[in-house]
Amino acid sequence: MLTRRHFALVAATALGLAGMPALAADFTAKIGHLESTTQSRHVALEKVAAAVAEKTGGAVEFQLFPQGQLGQQREMTEAVQMGSLEATVAPAAFLGGFNPVVSVMDIPFLLPDDPAEAQALRDGPFGQQLCESFATRGVTCIGLWPNGRKSFSSNKPLDGIDAFDGQRFRVMDSRVLIEQFRSVGAAAMALPFSELYTALQTGVVEGQENPLDTIRAMKYNEVQENLLVSDHGAMEDVILFNTAWWESLPEEYRTAIREAFAEAVPELTAHKAAAVASAQADLEAAGMNVRVMTPEEKAAMREVMYPAARDAYLELAGDEGRALIETYEGETAH
Repeated sequence: MLTRRHFALVAATALGLAGMPALAADFTAKIGHLESTTQSRHVALEKVAAAVAEKTGGAVEFQLFPQGQLGQQREMTEAVQMGSLEATVAPAAFLGGFNPVVSVMDIPFLLPDDPAEAQALRDGPFGQQLCESFATRGVTCIGLWPNGRKSFSSNKPLDGIDAFDGQRFRVMDSRVLIEQFRSVGAAAMALPFSELYTALQTGVVEGQENPLDTIRAMKYNEVQENLLVSDHGAMEDVILFNTAWWESLPEEYRTAIREAFAEAVPELTAHKAAAVASAQADLEAAGMNVRVMTPEEKAAMREVMYPAARDAYLELAGDEGRALIETYEGETAH
């Protein structure tokens, strides 16, 4: 369908008005998020913004606001809900209080290691059902984005499942994560991220879990001896739009936006993988004892951690969560 914008662009070209100012977009979306301009999420969002402008002939413009310029994640999520912000790309881990169903992403070893298999879950019934759970919260989820995996570090050895017994780990305030550690005999302490370095330095906790590039950026290698590359925790992003703004778009523009986000996934995944590989090399060079968990170890740890974390999630998320877990386990049954 040709819109008035397309007719105007054709007319401008025909008249040779190359020097005329660009037409203002018909639809503009401010998109807020927390990462810096050099991190994977923002780099991918820049690609999405360019693709959306191209696919819609300039009718839809994305304006990006990184590094919490528009507030912390809770503030941005509520702004999207209220309509004072059009969109946010938010870590699932920060949305549990807004929508308990999304805390499924706190469950360890939830997504397969293989990127294609993990993407199939995001794109399939599991991902669709998870997205649909946001509809009753006044926002529209149009998809999930990969943003890395968590690994374990500690000042005590991490040479097997038994080594976790008796250790104290910092976690985000999540019952699912607390049960994850309790299942292997470890204690979990919910602490603000800003306090983690000092807590590790002073021995309030012995260990923590975060992506490798975060561990490097926060210099946890200065206060941690051992790193177990486990990739146990999926760091997923949720793409949320204000429902009224989203529904005001012509269907062809909604399709263009969905396509742009989907097409960015391979480059997003590659950018994150490069950042993680670089971080691992730097942490090894800085003197951390780095060990990569074997597939056999992952399977054994999943057998212990997954059921305990799943049960905690089910208590939290109720019937919606149970239906989602049934979908997930149905898709991943072998």
